[in-house]
Amino acid sequence: MSFDLVVLGAGPGGYVAAIRAAQLGLRTALVESRKDLGGTCLNIGCIPSKALLASSEHFHFAGHDAARHGIRIAGLEVDLPAMMQRKESVVKTLRGGVDTLVKRNGITRFHGTGRITAPGTVEIRGEAGHETLTARHILLATGSIPSTLPGIEPDGNTVVTSTEALCFEAVPDRLVVIGAGAIGLELGSVWGRLGSKVTVIEFLPRIATGFDAEIATQLQKSLVQQGLSFHLGARVSKVDVAGNGNGARVTFALDGREESLEADKVLLAVGRKPFLGDTVDPKLGLVLDERGRVTIDDHFRTSIRGVFAIGDLVPGPMLAHKAEEEGIACAELIAGRAGHVNRDVIPGVVYTFPEAASVGIDEEEAARRGIPVRIGRFPLRANARALASGWTSGFAKVIAHAETDRLLGVHVLAPGASELIAEAVAVMEFGGSAEDLGRTVHAHPTVSEMLKEAALAVGGSAIHVLK
Repeated sequence: MSFDLVVLGAGPGGYVAAIRAAQLGLRTALVESRKDLGGTCLNIGCIPSKALLASSEHFHFAGHDAARHGIRIAGLEVDLPAMMQRKESVVKTLRGGVDTLVKRNGITRFHGTGRITAPGTVEIRGEAGHETLTARHILLATGSIPSTLPGIEPDGNTVVTSTEALCFEAVPDRLVVIGAGAIGLELGSVWGRLGSKVTVIEFLPRIATGFDAEIATQLQKSLVQQGLSFHLGARVSKVDVAGNGNGARVTFALDGREESLEADKVLLAVGRKPFLGDTVDPKLGLVLDERGRVTIDDHFRTSIRGVFAIGDLVPGPMLAHKAEEEGIACAELIAGRAGHVNRDVIPGVVYTFPEAASVGIDEEEAARRGIPVRIGRFPLRANARALASGWTSGFAKVIAHAETDRLLGVHVLAPGASELIAEAVAVMEFGGSAEDLGRTVHAHPTVSEMLKEAALAVGGSAIHVLK
């Protein structure tokens, strides 16, 4: 069979690229080894984790904060099977939506493992046997898999990745999380809220690396108040699983001494790495960088004629929304349209409570680049809507160029920060200034007013700050 475009991988980058290509009139095929579309994000990542975060947050509110709102709850308990069933229902609904989108856009779907054997040729191996496709263009969108540590491999039972941590059959009494990035903090929060004693071990000196230092510090304080404990600047050397497979001892170095912790479950959350598998015949000479990422040009073209790559396979943050935007841009370029992704305004989020969200550069990056900046801050506790809702832990920080006032970075710690950050992204996308953000009318009372006040604070004109 012959196509204009064959997409290998049906995650958020791949299926979105396929839909956009089909919209633009390209005869498109989508190849996926899983029986379900949506990739890691939909099936074993972003979506199920957010479902559990929402459910566990409700439980935590009922047990810790409801009484302050005049709500008394007796006999509170976790029904974990019901919680997991709800999570699966959410995933199933969205899977069905993606499947419908693919069908209605006339995309030909193949269930199997695709392999590029020559420029313009893809062999598919599946349950139905082998099939060969030809295509003018091929898009690699095979995503990523969890990283591991030397000598420490997941066993799927005691030492697990995020995949298994989304499906525990019981709340572990003691959970050790290795890694304090978004995955570790989010899943640590889920199980901590449901009753686990959660200890997070991080090699670096602070949590949420890549986020503003003040945001990371305040987030850690909030998580400690919620019961999580942290060992930062610690190097895990080994994880010894008990002979019966129930429990493990985690050994790590901290401040020049060896420490150890007992755990019922150990979550290995040390990041992700690109996954190509056997997708490209080695003789084709696909060029990778030193981190195993596919080398591309500014039009997503790889070193192989007619082959493109996006998402977690290529440089940049491993985020679903980044993959989606790259998929759209790549499809548009293949169709002869203009396509572009502004990588300077890709937001990042940690979906804890409160949420941390960030776009653009922070103070440290500005200093490294020698960029003069002015900074405005506004605390959540001074926001009327937040106070009425019972939220006090958080703040907004706005970073603007000291000479032009152009908005360079916005960093938010607050409930709903993942939604608030979109406003900052929009202003930055259009080259706006801190004054533009500060003079935009915001509904009152809303938490978004915190961004307005932080932007006004850049010029010293914040209204609701006690000086």
